[in-house]
Amino acid sequence: MTAAGTGVLAGLREAAAEDAAAVRDLVRAAYARYVPRMGREPATMLADYAEAVRRHRLRLLPDADGRLAAVLETVDRGDHLYVENIAVRPDLQGRGIGAALLALAEAEARGLGRPETRLCTNETMVENLAWYARAGYREVRRWPYRGTDVVDLAKRL
Repeated sequence: MTAAGTGVLAGLREAAAEDAAAVRDLVRAAYARYVPRMGREPATMLADYAEAVRRHRLRLLPDADGRLAAVLETVDRGDHLYVENIAVRPDLQGRGIGAALLALAEAEARGLGRPETRLCTNETMVENLAWYARAGYREVRRWPYRGTDVVDLAKRL
């Protein structure tokens, strides 16, 4: 059974153009708690999701009521799969949805023959840094962006 067929990811589907506003709203809600720490909105809150739906692979997970529960956004970069975004609605965080989406991204990378997944987060998102480390990601580099450091992470598959 595929990850999308398991209970946590049941109903997962590809995004369509008409989903862009809902994706934007979910991402803004999911990342809002970091704004006070960063002193600004993270880049994910400012992204053009209409463009992302056109150029990236976005999978959407509905909840039991059909409302958007989570988003996985990936980009095949040829030598690796880039996990652009994993966002889970705040009231559903901590239930394993993010971990299931991350595992799905890793399975996607393997299916494409990519030996590695990469992603980035912000240094102020310490919970994310710890979570990714537990999932086997290692820090590759840090670089300054708008007053804080972005942390690039990678995982060999």
